[in-house]
Amino acid sequence: MLGIKRSLLVSIWFMFLTFPLLVIRVNTVENTVDWRFMNMLYVGVGSFFLSFVWRYLMERRARGGGRSGGQGAGSVMQRVLGEKRIFYPIAAVVALAALSFPLFSDAYQTNVMISTLLYVMLGLGLNIVVGLAGLLDLGYVAFYAVGAYAYALLNQHFGLGFWTVLPLGGLLGAVCGVLLGFPVLRLRGDYLAIVTLGFGEIIRLVLENWGDFTHGPSGIANIPRPGLFGMDLSIHDAAIYIYYIVFGMVLVTIFVVNRLKNSRIGRAWLALKEDEIACQAMGIDKAKTKLTAFALGSTWAGFAGVIFAAKTTFINPACFTFLESALILSIVVLGGMGSITGVIVGALVIVVLPESLRDFPQFRMLLFGAILVLMMIFRPQGFISTERKKYEYHGAADETPAEGE
Repeated sequence: MLGIKRSLLVSIWFMFLTFPLLVIRVNTVENTVDWRFMNMLYVGVGSFFLSFVWRYLMERRARGGGRSGGQGAGSVMQRVLGEKRIFYPIAAVVALAALSFPLFSDAYQTNVMISTLLYVMLGLGLNIVVGLAGLLDLGYVAFYAVGAYAYALLNQHFGLGFWTVLPLGGLLGAVCGVLLGFPVLRLRGDYLAIVTLGFGEIIRLVLENWGDFTHGPSGIANIPRPGLFGMDLSIHDAAIYIYYIVFGMVLVTIFVVNRLKNSRIGRAWLALKEDEIACQAMGIDKAKTKLTAFALGSTWAGFAGVIFAAKTTFINPACFTFLESALILSIVVLGGMGSITGVIVGALVIVVLPESLRDFPQFRMLLFGAILVLMMIFRPQGFISTERKKYEYHGAADETPAEGE
C-alpha cells in the first residue's frame, strides 16, 4: 500500500513538471491556446506504472530475489553451454543460420550484420585485455585505426592488396599494443585507464593533423574491396563476400581466444586480474603477461580495422573517436567480462538494437540508455557471466611401494 502511495505521488509530480510542455500549446497563427489534457493523463499513468515496477524490482533485489534470480539464469545458461550434447546442436543451427543469412536478406541487413560481426571481433579482442587480464583500456580504438589506415596507405602508396595487408594490419596492431604496454607496466586502475585514453587521443590527433601522410580530416577514399580471383563484384555481391570473410574471422577469433583462455598464459592473465601482487609472488612474469595481453588484444583490432576500411572504402579520423572505444567496452561489460558467448550477445544488443529502433529517432537513444542503466543495476555481471573454473591436480591414487620398503 505504501508503494502505491509513493508511485501516485511520483505520477502527480511528473504531471506537474511536464504540464507546461505537454499540455499547453500556443498557436501563434490563430492566437489561441490548445489544452491537451490527454497527454497529462498518459504521463500520469505511465509514470505511475514505471515507478511501481521500479519499486517492486528494487525491493525484490534488496531481499535477494533479483540477485539470485539473475545468478540462476546465468547458471542455467552456463549449464546449457557446458553440456556438449545441447551446445553442439545449438551451435550448428546458429552457424547454419549465419551462413545463410546474406542469401535471404537485403544489402542493408547484410551491412548491419557485417558491422555486428566486426564489433564481435573487437569485443573479443578487448575481452583479452579487460575481461581476462583485468587491464582497463579506454583507447582500444587506436589499434582499430592503425589497421584501417595501414590498409588504406599501403594500398595507395605501394599497391598492396587486401589479403596481403590483413596479416600486416594485425602485426602493426600488436606492435602498437606493445608500445602502449611498456609505459603502463607499473600502472593499474584509473591511472591505467587515463593513459590508454590519452594514447587513443594521440593516435586520432596524429591522423587528423598529419595531412601530408594521412590526408588529415579529408580522409582516404576509393579504398578497394577484397578481390575474388580477379572477378568484378557488384556492391551487393561484395557485401556478401565481406560478410563471409568477417564470419570466418569471427570463428577464428573465437577459437583462438578460447584456446588462449584455457592455456598457461590465460591462467596467468586470470591470476593477474585477481591479485597482481600475489601473481608476481607466485613467480609469474608480470611485465611479460601484461605485454602479451596488450599485443594479442590489439592484434584483433588491427584485423578488424583492415576489414572495416575494405567494407566502407573510405576512412577518416572521425571514424575512430573515443565513442567507439566506449561502445566496444560496453559490449564487453554488458555481455559479461571474460565470457566469449556474452561478448557475442552484447555485440548483437549494442549494434542491432539501435538499428532496429531507427524508425523511432526521438526515443532510440533514450531506450538504449535505459537498457544500459537497468543492466548495470539488476545484472552487473553481464548477460552471461563467466564461470569461475577450478584447476585441480590429482596424483596417483594408489602408489605401489618400492621393493624393500
